[in-house]
Amino acid sequence: MNTKRNTTSALIAAAMLMAISAVGPGFLTQTTVFTKSLGASFGFVILLSIFIDIGVQLNIWRVLTVSGQRAQDVANRVLPGLGTILSCLIVIGGLAFSIGNVAGAGLGLEALIGLDVTTGSVLAAGIAVAVFANRQAGQVMDRFTQLMGFVMILAIIYIAFVSKPPMAEAALRTIVPSAIDFMAIVTLVGGTVGGYITFAGGHRLIDAGVVGKESLPEVNKSAVMGISVASTIRIFLFLASLGIISQGMAIDDSNPTGSVFQLAAGAFGYRLFGLVMFAAAVTSVIGSAYTSVSFVKSFSPFIQRNENWIIITFIIISTCVFVVVGKPVNLLIMAGAVNGIILPISLGVMLIAAYKKDIVGSYKQPLLLTCIGIVIVVAMTWMSVRILLGG
Repeated sequence: MNTKRNTTSALIAAAMLMAISAVGPGFLTQTTVFTKSLGASFGFVILLSIFIDIGVQLNIWRVLTVSGQRAQDVANRVLPGLGTILSCLIVIGGLAFSIGNVAGAGLGLEALIGLDVTTGSVLAAGIAVAVFANRQAGQVMDRFTQLMGFVMILAIIYIAFVSKPPMAEAALRTIVPSAIDFMAIVTLVGGTVGGYITFAGGHRLIDAGVVGKESLPEVNKSAVMGISVASTIRIFLFLASLGIISQGMAIDDSNPTGSVFQLAAGAFGYRLFGLVMFAAAVTSVIGSAYTSVSFVKSFSPFIQRNENWIIITFIIISTCVFVVVGKPVNLLIMAGAVNGIILPISLGVMLIAAYKKDIVGSYKQPLLLTCIGIVIVVAMTWMSVRILLGG
């Protein structure tokens, strides 16, 4: 009974860590910016991205669970050295995200309580450091991310309600869009399951000992739960932004998400934006640091023994870069696109691993899931190439 309760707790924790890792300042900014440019047709992009996200997450989490190994170790067994390359890509992307998230946390505290952005960023980083300085870091991380996720969902649903979005038009354009934007699709998928994000929950399951074929039914539910939480937040933020646009109000390009909250609910709305931005940013700092370090800890016994201190160092470096260099101008939009470009590589490696008996043993990956994964790799590669070529 106790073991079942612990497993259930680990599955919820993995889903929430993945979801809250995705919902950072970039996620909020991307959603508002693309709603402004695409209008109700952005609903189609969200719907398509949800299907892609689920296909990606199920393929990756199932392979990791059955193998009982982290992604870098699986990749190295597919091709020696490939895991090291994948780890480098993930860590670099995770660091870039972390810098942007630290900046976002500072912006959130500025909106919430009027604190200077730099001071607020350092304070937020201190909260993240405190999570990993605790002896029960895993449990503290799980509880904190779940609490912040609950706060964000309630706040965004409230703003969506008061902004009065045109629900009929949103429903129609979600099925029959008047415009399709490849950049938006790649960015949304990359911002939800690209780079380090989808591995955050998968690695959390391995750390919790949820491995083996017998765990697959529960892992499937956890994977879909993670996507569902992130997608729920995105849908309500889309509706909130659409409501403001449909009323003819102008969204401020310098702070699009904050502008939506303020236009919807005045000064209170702007404070609420500060709370959401802070919650999204600090939890994403935690998620990116935890997952990035999980990609290198199997390479060295020293890192394994000092994992929490390495994570803390990662957070401190991210904060120092922001304080010294300043906020990266386009990072919050481009980080999702970069992760979307990395995605076909990481998913492709997992699809190959699913058919190597020395990695997954007697496990047989469902053919439908493999076909979905291949279609996603091809489609994401094609869209990524178009973006890189400026098409």
